[in-house]
Amino acid sequence: MNILELKSRFIISRDYTTDDANSLLDFAKKAYIHNEIDIKEYRLLVRELENLGAVIPDDYKANSLIEYS
Repeated sequence: MNILELKSRFIISRDYTTDDANSLLDFAKKAYIHNEIDIKEYRLLVRELENLGAVIPDDYKANSLIEYS
């Protein structure tokens, strides 16, 4: 899956469109958690979305069990 496919799924699911990288990142996380995409697709999407400006909020990082650099 690429960003365009993710956007298409987002539009179908939410009934509106967005170019906000953080919203798409949240949507990709949801898709991964619900086993709609595999880890390989998820990692590629995260990488692309981060390149488009998506960021993980600092308060999320503080409460996460995942180590961030």
